[in-house]
Amino acid sequence: MLARGDMLFTSALTLGEVLVQPVERQDDTLRERYEQAISEGASVLPFDASAAPHYAEIRKDRSMRPLDAIQLACAAAAGMDLFITNDDRLTRKSVSGIHFIQPLGRAFI
Repeated sequence: MLARGDMLFTSALTLGEVLVQPVERQDDTLRERYEQAISEGASVLPFDASAAPHYAEIRKDRSMRPLDAIQLACAAAAGMDLFITNDDRLTRKSVSGIHFIQPLGRAFI
């Protein structure tokens, strides 16, 4: 994707999840390496006031888990063309602001 010049994005929630293990280990060097790797490969989208209305719209479907809704809301607020997920449940959802939700196995990366 980087070779094609695709713009890659992830949410601050994903960054937080990636950092759990280095923080648990109290390994600041590993934490910094993870932060650097993500910042070099992708832009980190915030969960902020612009994402909040998207979150509310997504969460009115009570089958959507809050953490999934945060991920989708960040992408929707940024107007993402493609959202790639490992969760097949999400591929059956339609989210305003995201053009396509695809499983990782079917994404052209």
